[in-house]
Amino acid sequence: MIMANVFEELNIGSMKVANRIIRSATHEGMTDSDNNPNDDMLALYEKLSSGGAGAIITGYAGVRKDGMAPTPNMLMFDSDSHIDGFRKITEGIDQTKTPLILQLAHCGRQTRRAVTGHQPIAPSAIKDGLYNEEIPIELTEPEINGVILSFVDAAERAKKAGFNGVQIHAAHGYLLSSFLSPHMNHRTDRWGGSTENRFRIIGKIAEGIRERIGDFPMLIKINCFEKSRNGVKPDESVIIAKLCESAGFDGIEVSCGIMEEGMVMCRGSIPIETMLNTTFRFKNMSSASKVFAKAYVSMKMGSPAPRNLYNLEAAMKIKKSVSIPVIVVGGIREFSDIEKILTNDLCDAISMSRPFVAEPDIVNKFRGSGGSSECTNCNICLIRAEGHTLRCYRA
Repeated sequence: MIMANVFEELNIGSMKVANRIIRSATHEGMTDSDNNPNDDMLALYEKLSSGGAGAIITGYAGVRKDGMAPTPNMLMFDSDSHIDGFRKITEGIDQTKTPLILQLAHCGRQTRRAVTGHQPIAPSAIKDGLYNEEIPIELTEPEINGVILSFVDAAERAKKAGFNGVQIHAAHGYLLSSFLSPHMNHRTDRWGGSTENRFRIIGKIAEGIRERIGDFPMLIKINCFEKSRNGVKPDESVIIAKLCESAGFDGIEVSCGIMEEGMVMCRGSIPIETMLNTTFRFKNMSSASKVFAKAYVSMKMGSPAPRNLYNLEAAMKIKKSVSIPVIVVGGIREFSDIEKILTNDLCDAISMSRPFVAEPDIVNKFRGSGGSSECTNCNICLIRAEGHTLRCYRA
């Protein structure tokens, strides 16, 4: 009976998810020269599918050029020219067995002009603490409407390309997340201030998608906690979740943290040497400068406690406040924890990222013998995502 709750189907809108263990969106860096999925990405998804994942949420796909990630190997879905390239994935996977959900994103202020060719944009002209090369442009209302249209257009492309649904990325400090967060949104017009005003851009995106393509499964990823003093906190995340349901979203994935806060969303070790030698922020520094940078990273980027199940308490509050499925991600490593979460109806599903990097077949392992993930939370896969394809680096 316990096993049935973990491995039974879940309906998210009109989509049937094969079981309650979902692969959370993870930047793969597996693109061709046109930022379409390449053969390596198809091979990875085949492993995830045959390995038992209940559903696969893709790595983030950019809806506009100025929203591209600060690395050149991000998926892009900003024009119809990408549709055929993405069909390589949807036609290569048996989606009756493993649904594919395309995550749509705009990186907002968390990117660099050197990669995008554009000055970063944001709800307010506040410099990001990590990607702090320049102050972002504060969007005007017509420009906000342009962003909304970009997400709607991309969702329509996703349906045409054969995906089972989309996930709107409104977490981790990216553009929609920055609208939601009082830490990043200091506007005084109808796009800022109250929670409802800060949510408005997301509500308009949901409304536009429904008007354009009707009953197409639509999920959203939100933060339940931000370390910043005036960031989103669990009580407000409940309000945001209710707004998501009212806007027509079919499911909510609960995460936390923004990039400038360090290892908040991916807790565990700080791979300092990898960070200093790999990332744009540090790799070109002199040896002397790296000595000081190492101290800065140790102080600034630390991983807070707890390191396991760190979004569960907030996700449980959200689950009690909405009737649509709630998916929790963050520090889930033990099959026994997954059983407890699902059999006690604390959430409707769980999602994982780094454990699937370490073991694409982890769901089959759980089904066969339970146990725990081999992921050591070293976070090297996360840091080396800048300019490299996704893989596990554990010893």
